[in-house]
Amino acid sequence: MSERPAVTLGERLKSPLTWHVVVFAILLVLAIGLATRLTFDWIATNGHSTDELAGKQVELRAMDLQTAPLRGLDQRVAKSRQQMEAFYSKRIPPNYSSISSRIGELEVKSGGRLSRLIYSQGQQGSDLTEISLDAGISGSYPDVMHFINSLERDQTFFVIRAMQLAGQQGGQVNLRLRVSTWLRPADVPSGLPSTTPGLSNGDGAEPSSAPTSNAPAPAASGKEGE
Repeated sequence: MSERPAVTLGERLKSPLTWHVVVFAILLVLAIGLATRLTFDWIATNGHSTDELAGKQVELRAMDLQTAPLRGLDQRVAKSRQQMEAFYSKRIPPNYSSISSRIGELEVKSGGRLSRLIYSQGQQGSDLTEISLDAGISGSYPDVMHFINSLERDQTFFVIRAMQLAGQQGGQVNLRLRVSTWLRPADVPSGLPSTTPGLSNGDGAEPSSAPTSNAPAPAASGKEGE
């Protein structure tokens, strides 16, 4: 048998099969390079998306915590208004004369005696106006304490602002009191002097037209238990 002639390099380069192999190899390298690049891009994008998602979740949680106190706020406001109106109707005097009437009833029940009762008006508010009472109460120590306790426990809203011992003799105690209560602005009478700080000495404010202990006090009635 005769030997086949050797294929030269030039003949190989001219062969279509050679060029097909070369093109295939180039395309394969490009495909591998593109696949690698896409893999890295996907990893980077996925990591960024995960971080961004985590950040959004943190922001959402923070907003949820911030808005939590506001949930049901309208219901709480309505409930607070109802409670406030209930307090007003139950514990705020309905008119000016009821204050002096109630003070007179507590005086009779305690056994003490009011020697003075001067009314003054604080700054007018949008809902309530403070009414101050500068009073002197005398009697035995138990009677005076009974009067003070009755003021503090009374259904009418009285707040004792200040107390000052004016004197003590023969078992009798003289005590000065500054007491506050409140009226709705429409129920405040005109002509009351303005409230001055501290216990008045009687020189800076004239007594109002309200009854004092020198006037006949209302008779005590009902149970004491307020």
